[in-house]
Amino acid sequence: MIPLIDLTKQYGGIQKEIIEAIQDVLTGGQYILGPKVKELEEKISERLGVRHAIAVGNGTDALVLTLDAYGIGSGDEVITTPFTFFATAEAISKVGATPVFVDIDPDTFHMDPSKLADKLSTRTKAILPVHIFGQPASMDTILAFAAEHDLLVIEDACQAFGATFMETEVGSIGDAACFSFFPTKNLGTIGDGGLITTSDDRLAESLRKLRVHGSQEKYFHQQIGYNSRLDEIHAAILLICLREIDTWNEQRISIANYYFAKLNHVKHIELPVVMSNRSHVFHLFCIKSSRRKEIISALKQADIQTGIYYPQCLHLQEVYRELGYDDGDFPVAEMAASQLFAIPMHPFLSREDQDRVIDVIQKVSERL
Repeated sequence: MIPLIDLTKQYGGIQKEIIEAIQDVLTGGQYILGPKVKELEEKISERLGVRHAIAVGNGTDALVLTLDAYGIGSGDEVITTPFTFFATAEAISKVGATPVFVDIDPDTFHMDPSKLADKLSTRTKAILPVHIFGQPASMDTILAFAAEHDLLVIEDACQAFGATFMETEVGSIGDAACFSFFPTKNLGTIGDGGLITTSDDRLAESLRKLRVHGSQEKYFHQQIGYNSRLDEIHAAILLICLREIDTWNEQRISIANYYFAKLNHVKHIELPVVMSNRSHVFHLFCIKSSRRKEIISALKQADIQTGIYYPQCLHLQEVYRELGYDDGDFPVAEMAASQLFAIPMHPFLSREDQDRVIDVIQKVSERL
């Protein structure tokens, strides 16, 4: 099988370093929020040019803690996209606020900034754009709208480490940003992990307390917090991966460019659109097709794995029925949910395997 993502190849190439790093952690005796976590935070904050990086248990916690630290809660609204992984809206709900959805752009699948004004209310406190699939959202327009209406901008950068908007890396554009280090992310570990970046000193202080039960000093608690701390082993692994991330991203881009060259004129499919003022790191390579079912079936028969991202928009999820949304409320997002699918993409996808994927898509498209 040609897998959608091949983590064994990715981590296999650095396996010796990972084992040595784990042994160092074991002999060091500090297993949670130790020197490796501190080093990771320092290296990422330095890379992004922000004053603070706060490591937490996972990407979802990064979103929840950030919203909580900003005091967003019951009665508040946060504008976001209906076309993303559930955790984005779930985090808003988890702090007691209400997710308010706007439709997406048909080319990039990001929230459409031109629709923000329609969703603005006196209860709106923040905008939560998602850098979906590895390409940054339209941050200039979003930031301008936020500044005009005194709103926070929190980047969901969980799929886009290393991507840039107007030559500025995601994670350093909004008031704060959240990353996930889930294994399948372009920067991931062999378990869960997350991180928040910001240059807001007060926010960073609050986040550091929240991640350890609302405590600044052990056994003394200033607020109700969480248990969301990054393990030293994962930090040690991430430090190794951080050294490789630019190379891995370049390899993803090269693979994407080959797909573009070979699939550009194939019938019944639409390829991703890469905007000129940003870089795309291709966490996923998603194709749009009204004949998705037939193409996926042909790829499956050829032992090629695919994935559907995402099969149901957030506003139509059962848990959000109480918000009162219906089919057709966000037609662009709903169209994407019915037509998008991902084909194999990872830094170590061979040209031979990529040619097999391309050949199947070309042949099935000719038959349709």
